[in-house]
Amino acid sequence: MAKNLLPALGVLGAIAFIPAAASLAQPEGSDSVREISQFMSVFERVKAEYVDQVTDEQLIRGAIDGMLNSLDPHSSYLDSRGFRTLMTNTDGNYGGLGLTVTMEDSAVKVIAATRGTPADRAGIKAGDFITHIDGRLFYGGTLDEAVDRMRGNPGTSVRLTVVRPGRERPFDVSVTRAIIDIPAVRSEVRGNVGIITVNTFSRVTTDSVSRAVADIERQLGRQPVGYVLDLRSNPGGLLDQAVGLSDLFLERGEIVSQRGRRRTDIERYYARPGDITRGAPIIVLVDAGTASASEIVAGALQDHRRAIVMGERSFGKGSVQTLLPLGDGSTALRLTTARYYTPSGRSVQEGGIAPDIAVPQLSDPDYRSRNRVRESDLRRHLVNEAGVRDDVIQDDGRPDPRFQLTAQQLEQRGITDFQLDYAIRTLARLGPPSQPPRVAGANPRPAARR
Repeated sequence: MAKNLLPALGVLGAIAFIPAAASLAQPEGSDSVREISQFMSVFERVKAEYVDQVTDEQLIRGAIDGMLNSLDPHSSYLDSRGFRTLMTNTDGNYGGLGLTVTMEDSAVKVIAATRGTPADRAGIKAGDFITHIDGRLFYGGTLDEAVDRMRGNPGTSVRLTVVRPGRERPFDVSVTRAIIDIPAVRSEVRGNVGIITVNTFSRVTTDSVSRAVADIERQLGRQPVGYVLDLRSNPGGLLDQAVGLSDLFLERGEIVSQRGRRRTDIERYYARPGDITRGAPIIVLVDAGTASASEIVAGALQDHRRAIVMGERSFGKGSVQTLLPLGDGSTALRLTTARYYTPSGRSVQEGGIAPDIAVPQLSDPDYRSRNRVRESDLRRHLVNEAGVRDDVIQDDGRPDPRFQLTAQQLEQRGITDFQLDYAIRTLARLGPPSQPPRVAGANPRPAARR
């Protein structure tokens, strides 16, 4: 896990918190006994014969990591430091650069740079490879070692050498470390449109979105013509918050189901009556960094035809991780225990959420050449049991005549975020709202299920 950055990959999961499982069964059967006996033989031989002296803790930790790494990219063991960091992240306050990273071919690969963080402001993009840290080559180490070299006191700088597919040469980026305290939700009004940006699904996300809707109507003195729900570069977070946020905009129906190993391991989540926006038009913005919990929201609103999904295909992480505290509760096992499915019964694993209207981010000068990292690119990712069609996960490469402007041309027009601008202009065409003004501060429904 990437400590003091964003948690590597794990936070790209909808995380369920449950008590330490007494059901962690002891191995049974002759096959298990034989395999454990073989493991102990290897353990004793390595401890006795390895060229350097090694500790029991070192060998056992390596065995645990190897066991979990053989499963999928999102299952992992959290030591006491990792456990504390994860709990801090789900509360929405942590220190570092604002990167979600993984290891690929022994190199550090960027999954996403959270908007508004030092890494985002420095221009680091999804798909970048970090090859040097403060001028020293980093290759072949562990993810924790890379993160430890990038961490430091707030206000100090770290120099990262970046290799970006599509660019001829590596380039250096200086990033100033900071204590990252990004609000889970930000809101603003542009013209007649309310914009709600959800950065992460922490414990306060649902309540924050509810307040954002009230704030927008208070600023306008009436209901806006529509809302943009911006889920781009949102790596996910807590499952109950994804359910609660979806519930704010739905009157009825299933939001998501999660299905485990056995046929009976099915849990379904439903919306309660009451749409906080009373049916106002919604556009959901997604991109390759929209993952897991944020894909649950996009999929639910898309399946219920409650919103238009716009942007580019999402990350495609359709699995749920359960946090199982171990021993005295200072360490934990983060284990993939279920797949989730949208209301129509589709899994987004590998394929992601395909937008109703594909809109490229033309204001990014590297958009056309930059590599996108998605779940299907990760080693040992879970396979979509229903299969994924090639036409879903591949771009046909044909240019869309609507999207031919360059980043420079957009900048000359004052457009720094083309996808958001396109969504706002789409909603603005709908004209003024037909519903009567709402009393400022009124709340038409109780708080969503937490």
